Amino acid sequence: MVYENYTRSIAYLRSPFDKHANWKKQAELLGLSKEAKQRLEWLIYYETKANKNASQTCRHFSMAPKVFYTWKNRFDGKNLRLLESKSKAPIKKRRRAITPEEESRIVALRKQHIRWGKMKMARLYKNIYGSSISSWKVQYTIQKYHLYYHPKKNTILQAKRKRNQSKKRITELTKKPFPGYLIALDTLVIHWNGTKRYILTAIDTVSKIAFARMYTTKSSRNAADFLGRMVYLLDDSVLNTLNDNGSEFHKEFISACEKLRLTQYWSRVHTPTDNPMDERFNRTLKEEFIQLGNYTDDVLLFNQRLTEWLVEYTFVRPHQALGYETPWEFYQKTAHVLPMYSSRTKPCFF
Repeated sequence: MVYENYTRSIAYLRSPFDKHANWKKQAELLGLSKEAKQRLEWLIYYETKANKNASQTCRHFSMAPKVFYTWKNRFDGKNLRLLESKSKAPIKKRRRAITPEEESRIVALRKQHIRWGKMKMARLYKNIYGSSISSWKVQYTIQKYHLYYHPKKNTILQAKRKRNQSKKRITELTKKPFPGYLIALDTLVIHWNGTKRYILTAIDTVSKIAFARMYTTKSSRNAADFLGRMVYLLDDSVLNTLNDNGSEFHKEFISACEKLRLTQYWSRVHTPTDNPMDERFNRTLKEEFIQLGNYTDDVLLFNQRLTEWLVEYTFVRPHQALGYETPWEFYQKTAHVLPMYSSRTKPCFF
């Protein structure tokens, strides 16, 4: 022990460069994380190049002084593991206060009444055993032992609910009155002489500039292609998108939103009133274009005709909601972006 203390004291009498080199070697031998090694670099810089100037160190590494002082005060130079992040989990965690006896009783009752809900099961438990039990204990036991009438169907349903909970709903967005802030998208399904075609539609909710295109399938790849065209049409000035919960707005469409740095919002299930702008555009598209004899299941021909109609819709047709201005006139006046088709070099989807 005396020898170890002696050698340790000699090590501290060496030059600071030897000490710092020793720290780096220890960090490698101990297998410290990337974050811990970065914090060690802060302290080495602080003692060498910054001459123990904390402000200079913080400026050099672009960090808050509070962060630096936290790790400086924690580190003593002897134990490099002090630079590792501590677990942020609470020391005392909540535990489910359900006894093995309660569990076994609930399991037995559930097997007898497999189609009953948790509230009915809780009431039955009280009637039989004379003591109250909370419905969450019943639900916990059902989930733990997977006591469902259709286990596979329930697994699919739970996964769907989990996905829906992670979606940003349009009710969370505070709308702002400038073009490109929110574009609304939807899909029209057309049945014609035994064939099915899909028309993807989109409209800028402020300027009313709209776009539509026919596809043979309702895939997320086609939806991503359509989104790229709409964003290009609005000169890459789009911030948010609104769509329903259709399959075409998942997978590759979500990836396209991320690539284009757009925030995706979803309408609520079975709530078409969450997307009134595009629903109204769909009606106009049907009444003023499709029902006037312009429909054909030839995708190329239909899109050519549709493009001509969209030009008229955007540049010629007055809109009551815009004070009888055209969408293009309103867009020019409010967005101050010219020309409409930019010379940007960002890649498009088509």
